[in-house]
Amino acid sequence: MIGLKGTLNVIDNSGALLVECVNVLKQKVNNGWGSVGDEIVCVVKRARPISGQTSSTAAKVRQGDVRRAVIVRTRKAVRRPDGRLIRFDDNAAVLLNNKRELLGTRIGGVVSADLRMKGWGKIVSLAPKVV
Repeated sequence: MIGLKGTLNVIDNSGALLVECVNVLKQKVNNGWGSVGDEIVCVVKRARPISGQTSSTAAKVRQGDVRRAVIVRTRKAVRRPDGRLIRFDDNAAVLLNNKRELLGTRIGGVVSADLRMKGWGKIVSLAPKVV
């Protein structure tokens, strides 16, 4: 459950390391709390330093940028349809552009399998491990 001012690790190669949630973009079902697969608006709190040379692997975001993201892991346990509870060690997200496409080209961590049911199959296909 991610709400206002909640911090998340960024697990793609977009250049951001830590983001803070400022809004949850979805229907008013869960009173402003986001879970795995929900889209959020976030502010980049910590980013990789931008080097002087311009290259294809240059960081795509800077500290203070306002971006959209998808929640891929939460510390709050999520119940699966078969009755299992899935809980991760941290909260994590993947950054998006304004067209709902991934900002990074790689994902460096475990993601939840619930993303496939929520329509984020591209994230699941890029992830090294799905739980």
